Amino acid sequence: MHRTKGKLPGLTAGLKDKLIQRALERKLQQPAPAPVARNASSETPEEHYRFHLHPGYQQLRIINDGAAKLGVSSPFFKLHEGTAGSTTQIGGKPYINYASYNYLDMSGDPQVNQAAKDAIDRYGTSVSASRLVSGERPIHRELERALAELYEVDDAIALVSGHATNVTTIGHLFGPRDLVLHDELIHNSVLQGIQLSGARRLPFPHNDWQALDGILEEQRHQFERVLIVLEGIYSMDGDYPDLPHFVEVKRRHRAFLMVDEAHSFGVMGAKGYGIREHFGLAGGDVDIWMGTLSKTLAGCGGYIAGETALIEHLKFLAPGFLYSVGMPPSVAAASLAALQRMQQMPQRVADLQARGRYFLEQAKAARLDTGSSTGLAVVPVITGSSLKATRLSSALFEHGINVQPILYPAVPEKSARLRFFISCRHTEEQIQETIRTVSALL
Repeated sequence: MHRTKGKLPGLTAGLKDKLIQRALERKLQQPAPAPVARNASSETPEEHYRFHLHPGYQQLRIINDGAAKLGVSSPFFKLHEGTAGSTTQIGGKPYINYASYNYLDMSGDPQVNQAAKDAIDRYGTSVSASRLVSGERPIHRELERALAELYEVDDAIALVSGHATNVTTIGHLFGPRDLVLHDELIHNSVLQGIQLSGARRLPFPHNDWQALDGILEEQRHQFERVLIVLEGIYSMDGDYPDLPHFVEVKRRHRAFLMVDEAHSFGVMGAKGYGIREHFGLAGGDVDIWMGTLSKTLAGCGGYIAGETALIEHLKFLAPGFLYSVGMPPSVAAASLAALQRMQQMPQRVADLQARGRYFLEQAKAARLDTGSSTGLAVVPVITGSSLKATRLSSALFEHGINVQPILYPAVPEKSARLRFFISCRHTEEQIQETIRTVSALL
């Protein structure tokens, strides 16, 4: 029987894709083999000391090999040849870009760039030590003061990694006698921090403060400290919690409340001050404000803002700060300049919010599945399978639109999607072109 290379005979392309995808899913869901009893003279299996036989790498190979059989190229690790904002250049070609969270176009802003250059000229490219011992520079304190003033709290601390900020803060402040409750869609960094802490972990349904209240009614008395963790805007879905109700719940049960503002700072509120401004809350209504410097603030790293006791505790004892080199002066200077530019130019915030609303309206009018997105900077288009999301991303790239797929296991397989990050610099014409192209390809 004649067989065409790389194809299954007698099957439609759609059925072939489904069969291969199901085979991949079954392979990934197979349970790990039970440990084999060995006597003292037995040899250690090769998979126990070879990285290429590690189960995680084997799963990666299954996914990549399956994609290669379907002729689907990897959408990851694209090389941008300049500043990535609403547009970018890849492989010498221009693209409408939805794959960068440069929300207020501060990365590449001339004044932000100049602030970073000036800091290098004055302080060098590294502080060359932990800030506690000899790595402190005035620019660090200036950035932290500005953040504390914006949140209307006592103080703030800036760390070199946004992910590590959550890990070290939660991992250090809480322990085995404590409970951490988190939204079921919370970021991986929070989950890693809880695991490090040894605290009991309980998720609650997405944005459901009533379910959280019920869990605390049953569980609060069993633990010493209790932490509730939310996001200001959920990075996969583009929606946000009813924060005032969560504040009421945390007060009633005498718990701590932490809000991760990675995607809401610079995006929510008339001035971009985040979910606190959006709801008109006081800085002290939330115990731990967390955010990143890599999005609105055009740098790299994370911060915690709150009362003096919290910040002083972290500065002297949190391992992720104590044992890490201080933030490069150029990064701190760039983030401080971006914050000041945001305060000087609220129109960029207004433009971002307008473009996000427009994108969501156009997507819904085209009957695209945008889930629960509110149109605030993050809008998903849910495709229903990782294969479909990857193929759609690749096809859009061929049409001059750069947007990344979010695949299983980052989201459930049936919720695989493209995730569009909106910039204040996107035009209505670019958005119209994008929605038309997505609709046509789907």
